[in-house]
Amino acid sequence: MNDRKLRWGILGAARVNERLMPAIVEASNAELVAIASRRPGAAAETLAKYAPREPGVRTYDNLDALLDDADVEAVYLPLANHEHAEWTLRAIQRGKHVLCEKPMALTVADIDAIEAAARQHGVTVMEGFMYRFHPQHARVRDLIDSGIVGDIRSVRATYSFMMRPARLYRLAESVERGGGAMWDIGCYAIHSARMFFDTSPVAVTAIAKYVESGADITTSGVIDFGNGKHAHFDFSFERARRSEYEIIGTQGGLKCHTVWQLPGDVPVLSWWTEDGRQCEERLPPANHFRLEIEHFSERTLTGKAPQLSLDDARNNCRTIVAALQSAAHGRTEQLVG
Repeated sequence: MNDRKLRWGILGAARVNERLMPAIVEASNAELVAIASRRPGAAAETLAKYAPREPGVRTYDNLDALLDDADVEAVYLPLANHEHAEWTLRAIQRGKHVLCEKPMALTVADIDAIEAAARQHGVTVMEGFMYRFHPQHARVRDLIDSGIVGDIRSVRATYSFMMRPARLYRLAESVERGGGAMWDIGCYAIHSARMFFDTSPVAVTAIAKYVESGADITTSGVIDFGNGKHAHFDFSFERARRSEYEIIGTQGGLKCHTVWQLPGDVPVLSWWTEDGRQCEERLPPANHFRLEIEHFSERTLTGKAPQLSLDDARNNCRTIVAALQSAAHGRTEQLVG
């Protein structure tokens, strides 16, 4: 039995540490060894708040200092969206494995550069879509594979919450700088909508409402997968909380009621068929943040490729950029390559 644990550092004192830091601590094959922030004292404060009983964790007031720490093997990177690609590349060049919070980058070219660097330095890199590691989505896949819904024709993905004053920083930057709903929660909508089609998108059409900074606060649209197959996405910072997707096929439909699960939540899936069957399934609670950390640690320690590939990150970024271009210019954007 391999008792080896992957030694983690956290590159930033972002709010998501409320979930990620305990997940690293609780993971069976991970060890938290360091956290860094550019704000003086923020790393120590974050550690005291979210992992107060972890002795020996080093804190830095400089991001490069953590990357220079030889004891750190992998980094979790939750910096501002427009910094993800730069600091992922910096970490790779120091020989660190990287779990980069979504979005990995704002351009496909940056993801290409990350992939080339990761290959050169022999490190594992994955985009941090924690939701994909919750067992409810594997159950959705099992139901689809059983033939209950038939051939999938459409997917609807809806993500939203009302913006509170403490979160207004999400709207401070334009979409070109990674601000707004698309780069924050739209990533989930595009990603989960793509999950159930076995072909790549061919076109996307979107409309958006913007705020003064140039950030989108609400965006809706349709992704065309060809042959009459579509994904409808809708996300907003000015609507009641939703994180759900619905799949409609030729024989029935299936709904995941809550994608953003908290560790104690009871997941609910419901499905129906054309012949009149209906079912609601309640699944055991799970912590998808911890499961994400354990998956990344296991794949890194064994040298296996992670579930979410850089090709997946590239395709998600390509679709997001096309949707943003569509909303900005009022036209359907074709996706090629």
